[in-house]
Amino acid sequence: MNRKIICIAVGAALAFGMTGLTACGTKEGTSCYTISAEYFPEARQLSAEMEFEFYNDTDNALGELKFELWANAFREGAAYAPVSELYAPSAYYNGKSYGGIEIVSVEGADGYGIGGEDENILGVQLSSKCYPNERAKIKITYTVTLAEINHRLGVGENTINLSAFYPVLCHYGENGFQEYVYSCNGDPFVADCADYDVTLTVPEEYTAVYGGVGEEVAENGKKSYHVIAENVRDTAFVLGKSFECVQATVGGVEVSYYYYGDTSPELALGAATDSLTYFSKTFGGYEYPRYTVVETDFPYGGMEFAGLSMISSSLRSSEIPLVVAHETAHQWWYAMVGSNQFECAWQDEGLAEFSTALFLDEYPAYGGSYRSMVDSCASAYRAYFAIYSQVSAEADTSMNRPLTSYKGDYEYRNLAYDKGVVLFDSVRSATGDRKFFSSLSKYFEKYKGGFARYEDLVACFGSGAEKIFESFTKGLCVI
Repeated sequence: MNRKIICIAVGAALAFGMTGLTACGTKEGTSCYTISAEYFPEARQLSAEMEFEFYNDTDNALGELKFELWANAFREGAAYAPVSELYAPSAYYNGKSYGGIEIVSVEGADGYGIGGEDENILGVQLSSKCYPNERAKIKITYTVTLAEINHRLGVGENTINLSAFYPVLCHYGENGFQEYVYSCNGDPFVADCADYDVTLTVPEEYTAVYGGVGEEVAENGKKSYHVIAENVRDTAFVLGKSFECVQATVGGVEVSYYYYGDTSPELALGAATDSLTYFSKTFGGYEYPRYTVVETDFPYGGMEFAGLSMISSSLRSSEIPLVVAHETAHQWWYAMVGSNQFECAWQDEGLAEFSTALFLDEYPAYGGSYRSMVDSCASAYRAYFAIYSQVSAEADTSMNRPLTSYKGDYEYRNLAYDKGVVLFDSVRSATGDRKFFSSLSKYFEKYKGGFARYEDLVACFGSGAEKIFESFTKGLCVI
C-alpha cells in the first residue's frame, strides 16, 4: 500500500479466453478457492458460496482449518477500527457506516465456530484429519454487507471495492495457523498463494475490474464475470458505472488502466508500463498474464493485489506516477514474494518504496531521482525521531513489530516506509551495486510464489549485511 506523507505541524471490461488454463484445484501442491458471488446494490450485500479445496503442504495432520474474516472489521463494535481517526472523515463520506460477514453454513465439516480476538476467525472442524500431501474440501455459504466507506472493502462515492470479501485461509507457520486482527496501520493480510476460480454477478450497469484472466457474459439485466487466477495471494474486484480504459502491451503482458475522473490517463498508464518493464529487468520477470491499475475511492495513495493495483482518485497528478510505481513494485514484494506484513511491514513496504526510488533514477521524467527520494526519507525520519524523542524518552524505533504496536499513521509511515528506504540504501552502499542487485534477484527467484521470513531476506544478502539489518530493525542505529 502507498500512504501519502502526512504533514504534522512541528468502458466495459475486455473478454479473455480461458483456453489452456488448468482447472482450479487440480495442480499438485495448490489449494483452491472456487467462489460464486452476486452483488445486490440496494442492500449493499454480496451473497456467496465458496468451495475451498485445501492442500496440506505442512508436516502435520490437521483436524481444523482457520480462516480470517477480514470483512468483520467493518462491523459495528469491532475492537480494531478499519481506518484511523486521521483518515476517517475522508473514508466515511456519508457518516459512520457498518458492514460485516455472516457465515450461513459450512458443508463437508463436523462443525464450525466464529472466534479470534475480534470475531475475526472462522474455525472449521474437518470430518476427518487431513494428512500431509492430502486434500480436504469444504463449502462455505456466506453473506457480506458492505459499509459505505472509501476503503479496500466497501461502497465508495464512485466505485465499489471488493477485497478480502471471502474467508481467507490463515497462513500456517511454526506454531500452526497464525491469527491476526485488522489494523488501521498498514496491511494486516498474511496469506499464501492459491488458485482462484471466481464468478461474480453484478447489475448490467456495472463494469468489474480485476486481476487474472476472465470472460464476461451479459444476460437478463446482469453481467457475470468468470475470472481465473493461478498461484496468487488474493483476488479483488473494483466495480464502477463509468469506467474508461487505456491499454498497452509490455513484454507480452497486457497493461490496462481503468479510470473515471482522471483527465490525463496516459500518465498513469505510462508509469505502469515503465515500472513493470524496469522491475522485470531489475528483479526478475513478472509472473502474471495481465497487469491492471484502477482509479477508485480510497483514503490512502493506493493498494496492491495480485495483478491489480488500486490508486486513489484523490491523488494529485504529480503523485500518480510515484503511487503507480510503488504499487507495481508490490507485484514483486507482496504478490509474488510474500512476507509477514503484520509483523514486519517494512519488508514489503520499505522495499516497494525503495524500488520506487530506483525506478525514478531510470525514469527521471516522472519528477524525481533515487538520491532525492532517499534523502527525503532520511529527513522525514529524522524529523519524526526528533519529535518522538521530545515526547517520549524511550521512542521505539524498532521495525520488526506488529502493526497494532504503532501509535498512529505518522509513526507507521516513518518506520515502515522512510526508515525502510534508508535501510536498503545503507545495505546497497555497504555491499556495492553488483552484490546488492544480485541479492535482490536471488531473493525474488528463491521466494516467488512462496513466503519469506525476515531471516530469509537477510540471508540472501550474506553475512556482510546482517549487522546493518539488525541495527536498523532493532532500533540501534542513528540515522
